[in-house]
Amino acid sequence: MSDGRCIPAERLEAFTRDCLAAVGLPADDAATVAGLMSEADLNGSDGHGIFRLPQYVKRIQSGGINVTPSIGALRETAATALIDGDNAMGHLVMRRAANVAIEKARNCGVAWIGARNSNHAGPAALYAKMPLAHDMIGLYVAVGNANHLPPWGGIDMLLSTNPIAVAIPGRKHPPIVLDMATTVAAYGKVKTAAQRGETMPEGWMIDRLGRPLTDPKRADEGFLLPIGGPKGYGLALIFGLLAGTLNGAAFGKDVIDFNADSVTPTNTGQLIVAISIAAFADVEAFKSGVDAAIDAMHGSATLPGVDAVRVPGEHSHAIRAERQAGGIPVHPSLRAALVGLGGALGVALPA
Repeated sequence: MSDGRCIPAERLEAFTRDCLAAVGLPADDAATVAGLMSEADLNGSDGHGIFRLPQYVKRIQSGGINVTPSIGALRETAATALIDGDNAMGHLVMRRAANVAIEKARNCGVAWIGARNSNHAGPAALYAKMPLAHDMIGLYVAVGNANHLPPWGGIDMLLSTNPIAVAIPGRKHPPIVLDMATTVAAYGKVKTAAQRGETMPEGWMIDRLGRPLTDPKRADEGFLLPIGGPKGYGLALIFGLLAGTLNGAAFGKDVIDFNADSVTPTNTGQLIVAISIAAFADVEAFKSGVDAAIDAMHGSATLPGVDAVRVPGEHSHAIRAERQAGGIPVHPSLRAALVGLGGALGVALPA
């Protein structure tokens, strides 16, 4: 993003908050969502932070999101709950679900919380990382908000990117944070590439004749490829059943493409699992074991041309440090969209 200008994270967060409040989100909720979106940008998830603001605003203005929801549990046991999001912003639903998971895991050791009637909530890692502060491991799975993946060997769009994230704390090292789609690329990367006028690498998408598709503006002519061929398809299917069908949320043909439809409730399904380390091991001993595993990975001999071996989340951690110091890079095309949005809402984009 060498052609992008940087804006301090706190100023971009304030702009996001004020825009969301301008379209009816209560002040506290607007601040919560803006904070999580800023967190996404700080961690390098450029397709899930401020980039999504115009889309969120459009959906709120179109009546596709409930700005005064009643988020609560439909079913509950000591270690589980099914949260109904009442068509709220997905960030609010999943923050509630994560808090419930953490509290239940304190008492039961492990908690599994499902969510229905939710919405797009940003990058999966946001929620998998929430249990870390409580000496817990976090796991998050979601049904994506548009189908861009056919079953292996098919061409009908029946699956989404259906991401998974897992966060595991270390002692001296930053946590290991795996955050990945079940497709080679998340669709947010396709959208950002289209906005920036970039081409996609071969291997992200193919057209319906199986030919490489590299123009992101022609994405509707093809579909994303799963990671590992049929293995990625299998993961997308299983994750969809766990986060969607099990929760009474949309899956398969019922998934609403929120890129094309700003009115119909998406009934997005998600789940979060919190695992108390103390229920299984001494906390500090476990964290030291994680550090030892990280050190072993770092100490591996490398292939020619490889400078170092890294672990999941390490790149994101480095980006966060850089962006906390230097601000969030905003591509000129995104800046123009944000200026237009802010002008329509009476909110100035900070310099």
